[in-house]
Amino acid sequence: MPAVDRIACPWLIRRFIDPDAEFLYVPAPEVAAVAEREGAIPYDVGGVELGHVDGRCSFESILLKYGLKDPALDRLALIVHGADVPADLDITPEAAGLKAIAHGFAMVHGEADHRKIELESPLYDALYGLVPAPGGAAEAPLFELGVIPARIGAAHSSFGIFVKRIHYAWSSQA
Repeated sequence: MPAVDRIACPWLIRRFIDPDAEFLYVPAPEVAAVAEREGAIPYDVGGVELGHVDGRCSFESILLKYGLKDPALDRLALIVHGADVPADLDITPEAAGLKAIAHGFAMVHGEADHRKIELESPLYDALYGLVPAPGGAAEAPLFELGVIPARIGAAHSSFGIFVKRIHYAWSSQA
């Protein structure tokens, strides 16, 4: 199954928490050790605060932890939750579409997570833009989806994922 949180969470973190965040992807058994060594914050891996906890997906856990209050983020969280949690796929009509798109990116780009973050971020910007700012026009009409397979399967390795805060400017020079 596509891991929607795997890409949605970096978008959320960079847009609303830390624009300079660096994302490291390591095998799940190594997450705790690498997170401690790097001073990183683990997310979207079992047993961590910013993972699937109490029925929330990782995206929702990040919203809660950082106190992000925004109607557009709340709506996007429902879409991400439905796309990421198979039992809740029908929570919004957009969830099936997001799941299908994430599956397509996974099929094309495999485990090139940094590339997927780069390519999929505009998608999350667009989904975020579906809900107008407070005081704006009534809720924008949500796109209608055609026939999207309800169950999409794909092979996906299990990786622990975490974010590392960086306190220096990023340079494109090696």
